[in-house]
Amino acid sequence: MQIFLGIIFSLGMLIPGKLSLKLPYDRHQVLHIVPETFQQVQHLQHLCSTLLLDLWKPLLPQDICVGEDLHIRVSAPLVKEVKDSLDRHMVSYKVLIPNVQELVDQSMPRERSSHRQVPEGYVYTEYHPMEEIYQWMIQIQKSYSELVTQHYLGKTVENREMYYLQISQPSHKTKKIVWMDCGIHAREWISPAFCQWFVKEILQNYKSDPKISRFLQNLDLYVLPVLNIDGYMYSWEKERLWRKNRSPHMNGGTCYGTDLNRNFNSSWGSVGVSHNCSSEVFCGSGPESEPETRAVAQFIEQKKSDILCYLTMHSYGQYILTPYGSTTEPPSNSEELMLVAKQAASALVGKYGTSYQVGPTSLILYSNSGSSRDWAHTIGIPFSYTFELRDKGTYGFLLPSNQIQPTCEETMLAVTAIIDYVDHKYFPDGAVMLTSGISLCLSLCLNVVLTWTAS
Repeated sequence: MQIFLGIIFSLGMLIPGKLSLKLPYDRHQVLHIVPETFQQVQHLQHLCSTLLLDLWKPLLPQDICVGEDLHIRVSAPLVKEVKDSLDRHMVSYKVLIPNVQELVDQSMPRERSSHRQVPEGYVYTEYHPMEEIYQWMIQIQKSYSELVTQHYLGKTVENREMYYLQISQPSHKTKKIVWMDCGIHAREWISPAFCQWFVKEILQNYKSDPKISRFLQNLDLYVLPVLNIDGYMYSWEKERLWRKNRSPHMNGGTCYGTDLNRNFNSSWGSVGVSHNCSSEVFCGSGPESEPETRAVAQFIEQKKSDILCYLTMHSYGQYILTPYGSTTEPPSNSEELMLVAKQAASALVGKYGTSYQVGPTSLILYSNSGSSRDWAHTIGIPFSYTFELRDKGTYGFLLPSNQIQPTCEETMLAVTAIIDYVDHKYFPDGAVMLTSGISLCLSLCLNVVLTWTAS
């Protein structure tokens, strides 16, 4: 498999040229609306449903509410009809993205270099197609063989292999696990970009950063850079704004795709989902009906007694979400979950001033069921969070590549704040041992000085 991927990667690197998608978005627009009355809400719900508009926020017409942001993508042929309808019903709007294709072009790398070296020359400030991410994983393991191993997780609908990276510092201690996955929704490219950035930062700084050095003594990091591989590849090759996986439905494939973050066995199919396979939030034929979801769930179930923290990275909106999405009833440790999330948001805002909202999905965003975050908490993983990364809608799912570095830098601070809290909570002796070691060293040095002075 590694040889095969290497050949694909090498061939790709030898054929420079601008990448392009087959589905154009020229003159598609994204509109921002804040409905002011219940009548406006009703009209917007009707408009979105009848014209099958692409809702970016919220994801379902029934979740449109008075006073809440609504972001919708309108295809070029429908732009005039939608705007005229809004004007007739006195619904105010503004254009967030005047031409979606321009942002699509900005997010695509101009060309693939024939001289790219992995990982030394790997460019973390641009988005990468799946073949490059596969190769990056192989080379990261080779370059940091003392810490990193690559493991098979399962296969996708289209029979592609799923791998995760384990970052583990050798230790005589019994260690626990922090899990992180990215790319469960195909179009959210900033998510896999962060997973790669996270791995890079850990490996480059574990010897010099005391915080990272400490938690690697107690915790292993398991990172799945792209969960929805088929969908991610489809978003590069065919349809940039594709969200779901690529499973065929309705007698062999008259519509495609399941929202993998509605497919976990946590109040599955109950709220914030659709049972229509053409919907962006189709929850599948049953809990864990998709091989990608099943691979993650089976693995986590096997390891759940050792996993202390479950992190899943998404975009957009700038949220740190706690369980639960399907009910307003808080989890038993909700106060602690909120405390840690607020600490993470505080660490994040300190870098560039980017503000994140913190709280349960059902209260601060919208209700949804079948999410991996909720499922992880219900099976006993104490700390479980969803990150919705930049931005608040100016770019939405089309965050330009010049936003990768600041997004990843600030998110790194938030994520390490969470991991650091978990580490100190479950391994308090580490801090005591460190303090004791320093005290002992100072005591020995003082004795040497006194002895030398006395002589």
